[in-house]
Amino acid sequence: MTQARDILPLRLQLTAMQLPEVAPQEIGRTSEPQSALARLASTATDSRGCYLTLYPGEPAEILVQLENQGNQTLHLDIQIKGDFPSQWYRLGMEGRELPPRGRMEAVVRFYLMADFFESNDDWQSSQSHRLDYRGQIYVHYSQPQMGGQQIESATFNLYVRPRSLYVNFLPELYREVDFISRLLKIFEQTFEPTVQAMDAMWAYLDPLMTPEALLPFLSHWVGWTLQTSLSLNRQRYLIRQAMEIYRWRGTRRGLRFYLHLFTDLPLDELLPEHQKHISIQEVFGQGFVMGNTRLNRDSRIGGGQPYHFIVTLRPDDRSQIDEVLVHQIIQQEKPAFCTYELYIGALL
Repeated sequence: MTQARDILPLRLQLTAMQLPEVAPQEIGRTSEPQSALARLASTATDSRGCYLTLYPGEPAEILVQLENQGNQTLHLDIQIKGDFPSQWYRLGMEGRELPPRGRMEAVVRFYLMADFFESNDDWQSSQSHRLDYRGQIYVHYSQPQMGGQQIESATFNLYVRPRSLYVNFLPELYREVDFISRLLKIFEQTFEPTVQAMDAMWAYLDPLMTPEALLPFLSHWVGWTLQTSLSLNRQRYLIRQAMEIYRWRGTRRGLRFYLHLFTDLPLDELLPEHQKHISIQEVFGQGFVMGNTRLNRDSRIGGGQPYHFIVTLRPDDRSQIDEVLVHQIIQQEKPAFCTYELYIGALL
């Protein structure tokens, strides 16, 4: 995977920094057709020199090693040409001068977007079948005392391949075949989205994380009726807490918890009842009981409301409370034989 030429005074060597597990086979179009015998000889000797396998979404590098074997300082300029887009690579150099007997390294960094095989760029539409590319690095150098400019070059090949996870499940013998890796990638792209959806199934069953299209299913699952007048986030919280609301239905705690989820008013567990943002006070009265009633104090003839309670909501802004929906909630959650009164006012 290295290529070197010993031409004085400059020695140029290319080294691929990522070693592929499988030596890629040329499958793209080539501008120079080869005979079957030539292709066989090329495969047998692997005479491609420096080659680099590019996986979309993963960086890759080619190390350019320069050595001045002469006795004079060299002024350098590196150019890269090839049949691949220029936005694929970036060149990094340590400097422009190479002292006598000195060494220098430059790095050519390659990167392909993760959606390389799915994108519809203009250059790709005209070369949709190209997965193999060829490039050349030209090093222009000059000696101040000698004058003139010389060029040293080296060739490298790029092979764009998909990264396949399914190859890891094969025996080692089959992992060494580039065609099998590319073939399995087709099945991986087909089945992997389903596998990932199954791995994240718990998120689809969580009302706070599930897609909006699945909310009606989850609400029906827990017997909850969606209210279009509420925001999407509010409905998600109500569906998630539906079983807790059912558990305490018909009690003060259940009604307060429902109103808390609906209005976003605090529960104020540690405050006295008359100071809470959601206050629910029961009205207790014995009516007129002979022997126990004190006239003009706790007696009432023809009045009184047994099983009656008063709900008081104290929001900072009265407009944030939908009074009609609050009445619907209370009617739904209270015992059928109970009566109530509702008051909405700012907290004093």
